[in-house]
Amino acid sequence: MSKGKGYRRPRALSPLREHLRDTFWFAPTAAIVLIFMLWVGASEAESAIVRLLQDHQEFDSVDDLIRFVNDIKPVINTISSAMMTFIGVVFSISLVAVQMASGQFTPRVVRIFVRSRITKLTFAVFLATFTLSLLVLTSFESETDPRLVTTVPFLQSVLTLLLVALSLFLFIAYVNSTLRLMRVGHVVDRITGEALRVVDKMPRGELGGLDLGPESGRVGYSGEAGVLRDVNIARLVRAAQRQGVVLRLIPRIGDFVVPGTPLLSVHGSDQGKVPSRGALRYTVSVGVERTFHQDLGFGLRQLSDIALRALSPAVNDPTTAVQCLDRIVQLLTALAHRPLGAVGHPDGKGEVRLVQDVPDWADLVDLGFAEIRLCAVGNPQVTRRITAGLDDLLGLVPEPRREPLLRHRELLVEAVALAVPEAAERAFALEPDRQGIG
Repeated sequence: MSKGKGYRRPRALSPLREHLRDTFWFAPTAAIVLIFMLWVGASEAESAIVRLLQDHQEFDSVDDLIRFVNDIKPVINTISSAMMTFIGVVFSISLVAVQMASGQFTPRVVRIFVRSRITKLTFAVFLATFTLSLLVLTSFESETDPRLVTTVPFLQSVLTLLLVALSLFLFIAYVNSTLRLMRVGHVVDRITGEALRVVDKMPRGELGGLDLGPESGRVGYSGEAGVLRDVNIARLVRAAQRQGVVLRLIPRIGDFVVPGTPLLSVHGSDQGKVPSRGALRYTVSVGVERTFHQDLGFGLRQLSDIALRALSPAVNDPTTAVQCLDRIVQLLTALAHRPLGAVGHPDGKGEVRLVQDVPDWADLVDLGFAEIRLCAVGNPQVTRRITAGLDDLLGLVPEPRREPLLRHRELLVEAVALAVPEAAERAFALEPDRQGIG
């Protein structure tokens, strides 16, 4: 088999990068360290400028600088006392808003807030401003004689005022971002955008009728239990090539694995050997929750969760479910003509060395429609949108992929027939409408 023009090997997930994206400590810590270095540099520069002015007998200029910093000192005092209170109030309110959003939609949307760059940048700049204001206050001297003073923190004061101005602009952007997080349209659009990027980067290596041959062994997972987030394709291909075998990844990306779970099956000739544990080190990444990296079904899973929450009796918001169905149809349309199922990853010579299972078309259709369909009976707005979505997809997909769509349409008709005895109501509930009930 040759690699083919459509083949692209997925990049490996960086555990460090994922950890930093999922935590809140790195950006504020880096900002505090950076601001401390800036403060040290500004202090040294101010001391050098004051010494230079004193050496040139420019005592009036030094006196002007002293009066300037004395005038601005009360402002720095106010900033230092108010900034930490401001940080606490702002982020307390924001965390309540995020909690409300996770209760209204799904807990999975919290990852959008945690990974938000504007949120981390705002928090970092707020803390940097507070830290700098404290450091500036330590630089003020009680000495007012321009001939004896050693430093005048005028650069530090200007830098503090600039950080305050930046904090105000970031606060506006942060509030706007948080308010958008409360809107279902923005949330489902973010999820859909990330899912479409996964679709665009998904591997496209075809098996081409490859016969894997008999299974000669299996490799179990060893490590902490968690969700399989990534496999290092390049490492696994090299390990299989060295041993002259073909490896098949047994779990899918997004599956939960525990120590001992069968991870890889080994196929090939009798001369082929099972790769050693050392050769397979750092080939898989496991975490506490799913990520979009290589996970083709995670976007559909989140959209389905939001729709199910909206259709629960406690929320009863079918319009939100319709918005999720809009995006589910969009994602399935993007996948309608793409190769799905098992993917083959070749080595440098074009021989398949790793086979990876990805969800096939039926799996993705079931993920997008099955649970919503079961909860939609009794909500004509949702059943009408499901019917319209299935009809649209039936007109787009190739013939071999029509069966799952037809099956869901028949099941929907049967469920509505059992739940709605009146013929007119049934006809109304099953009439295709892209807006549900516009």
